[in-house]
Amino acid sequence: MAERERTRESRTPSVRRSPGRRARRVRTRLLAAAKRVAPPVLLFVALVLAWHGTVVALGIPAIILPPPAAVADALVARGATLFADAAVTGATAATGLLAGCAVGALLAFAMTYSRTAARIALPYVITLRIAPLIAIAPLVFLWFGRGIPARAALVATLALFPMTVATLDGLRSTPERYLALARSVDASKPSVFLRVRVPAAAPSVFAGLKLAATLSIVGAVVAEFVTLRAGIGYRVFVTAERLRTAETYAALVALSALGVAFYLVPVLLERAVWTE
Repeated sequence: MAERERTRESRTPSVRRSPGRRARRVRTRLLAAAKRVAPPVLLFVALVLAWHGTVVALGIPAIILPPPAAVADALVARGATLFADAAVTGATAATGLLAGCAVGALLAFAMTYSRTAARIALPYVITLRIAPLIAIAPLVFLWFGRGIPARAALVATLALFPMTVATLDGLRSTPERYLALARSVDASKPSVFLRVRVPAAAPSVFAGLKLAATLSIVGAVVAEFVTLRAGIGYRVFVTAERLRTAETYAALVALSALGVAFYLVPVLLERAVWTE
């Protein structure tokens, strides 16, 4: 009995100390996050102050370069409209991104195991990327109309190239010692592909996905410039044409925020995968 009590007493301090450990762990993570966030935030504040000082010192008309306060007012006043525009642009970009990345990954898988497929498909993938987006747009809209599916198809042409090339490079760069180890245990080709090549190619795949995510926003905006239907690209064009410069800058701020959000999705997904 006394032995049990001593055991219970010896365990009690560790239980009491655990909340303190958790608190220290939380503080450590918060400090690390603050160190990562502080430099870009300070740079942003410095740029805004420089922007304001330049406008005031040089007396630049608001129609050419509005002060930051005017842009902030436009963001607040047109917040609901910009949010709706961002939703349209985001839907277009996300649809095209998913389609382009899916096709690009499948092409890379095929080209990894078939040199014939690589010789046939790779020149067309490169040609599709070299062709200017603004030159492809009229053809895409002629075939598919001017709605979100057509604009998403245009975005897919941008996402296809980085995803295909990055995935193909990652799959072909699997260390030979990994493949030799798999062959030594008589692993099947599908097993080698899924358990060796795909995990080894993950860093390259995520790099291609990050690039494709940012390019998808570019493609969506270009499509909106051409169609002039809806989205942030449409909002930028209309406000600039009507010389509502503060609203144009507000739309550009919303566009930048959307682009950062699209980039952060694969970043967070990559961290979640590696953590697991």
